[in-house]
Amino acid sequence: MGSALVLLVSVSPGQQNPADEAEPATNNSTPKPESKHVFGIIPNFRTSPTLSTYEPLTTREKFRIASQDSFDRGTVALAAAFAGQSQLSNDNRSFGQGVAGYSKYFAASYSDFVIGNFMTEGIYPTLLHQDPRYFRGGTGSTWARLGYSIGQSFWTHRDSGGTQFNYSELAGNATAVAISTAYYKDGRTAGDALSQFGVQVGVDTAANILKEFWPDIDRKFKRKRIVSADVRR
Repeated sequence: MGSALVLLVSVSPGQQNPADEAEPATNNSTPKPESKHVFGIIPNFRTSPTLSTYEPLTTREKFRIASQDSFDRGTVALAAAFAGQSQLSNDNRSFGQGVAGYSKYFAASYSDFVIGNFMTEGIYPTLLHQDPRYFRGGTGSTWARLGYSIGQSFWTHRDSGGTQFNYSELAGNATAVAISTAYYKDGRTAGDALSQFGVQVGVDTAANILKEFWPDIDRKFKRKRIVSADVRR
């Protein structure tokens, strides 16, 4: 995550690269579809590139986003990483060690993410009439966009238009943590629960930052690949 942040801060959205200037600008060109993964692995299903033509989601669409995020390879990989870290630190002794112990850690970690996704992207947004999508800013200074992306964890859009405190994100993750006490056999203290809540909100916020700057980072990588290909020729 640290290297990604260094990379995105180095991107200057206000400056235009000569390679970009050489691309013909057409008013009727069809924009490229939004990439469904950041760095080929992080789920990017709930990102909207603009707010200019806002259309609220139906309940079915909200739950579809929750399903896509939950059953994606990136979520599985993230759960596997957290499970490994938890086993190394022996966070839940009753899970044990070895392959059998790791499978329990993984099941618990993956459940944390799946329940959190459905709570924050499907159930609470439907009940509270809030939009679970991340709306990319895309303009302004790097620091302004960084603050904007972090802010969307705490401020979101309503189905009826306008903005509102992001109850879905915070209440959804809090509910997910409360549910998780049922399958962590060692139990969770108030401190453990608060820590896990922070992790889940932190993961969502980090994902927002990457989603905001992903087009800039992707273009930077593509330019490097083009330059490398030209050098090899």
